[in-house]
Amino acid sequence: MITLDTKPVRVQCDIIKCALDQAGIQYRVIDLTKDAEAMAYVQSLGYRQAPVVVIDDGQHWAGYQPGKIAALR
Repeated sequence: MITLDTKPVRVQCDIIKCALDQAGIQYRVIDLTKDAEAMAYVQSLGYRQAPVVVIDDGQHWAGYQPGKIAALR
């Protein structure tokens, strides 16, 4: 499962959602402004910005990275 940790009104968050949708990749969205536990987890991974993509196999990255999205197919 892919989790997309986001914040409202962030262009990069909208772009990555669109890219995942276009690639046909299922994901769940977590709003970091409403989920303190998710925010703490993202910060524990070393991230200070959204979006953050977290994959159940342990991969994670921040920001829009088309190459990594393409590799998920």
